[in-house]
Amino acid sequence: MKHYPSGTVTFLFTDIEGSTKLAQDYPDAMPSLLARHNEILKQAIETHNGFVFQVVGDSFAAAFQNAHDALSAALDAQRSLQSEPWMPAPVKVRMGIHTGQAEFQENGTYQGYLTLSQAQRLMSAGHGGQVLLSFAAQELVREEMPEGLALRDMGERRLKDVVRIEHIYQLIIAGLPEDFPPLKTLDRQLHNLPAQMTSFIGRETEMAEI
Repeated sequence: MKHYPSGTVTFLFTDIEGSTKLAQDYPDAMPSLLARHNEILKQAIETHNGFVFQVVGDSFAAAFQNAHDALSAALDAQRSLQSEPWMPAPVKVRMGIHTGQAEFQENGTYQGYLTLSQAQRLMSAGHGGQVLLSFAAQELVREEMPEGLALRDMGERRLKDVVRIEHIYQLIIAGLPEDFPPLKTLDRQLHNLPAQMTSFIGRETEMAEI
């Protein structure tokens, strides 16, 4: 029986940035673009011992027992995506890598909603061609980074619908773009004032009269 990652798992989530617009602008070419994208992602993931457990449209979800394997898969995939002679338009893929607790299920899915949602939200905060790592994932890879790779500290950020602040890192790949627009995260409150729970600011007298 094939061994599927379970317990402490590193997840790689990916999707094509602007895929809906791409499909609308190039409806005839989109099937071939998507098919080639799928080949590149699948080959990179499986080459590095990953398990693709979900593909929805242009989004891939893969599991790895080893964080370094997930990093290597993202590296190979981005290099292949960048070198591919896309026509009539480039395909740019954003990626998120997160490590957490999840259990493999007999139906081929994973149980571990918080870990999976964290990986998905992390990926969604990035841009096409960008690879983001959570604090947990970078802790496992930072001491033994392959040549040509580095991590850029993006600071503590608030991911959509995630209460806990996440410290995010960007993977820098030699020879590939490394500067992107600001992350699509929620701004942190950079002060120590308590959150205002009502919009009636400065209207205490009026509220008392009412």
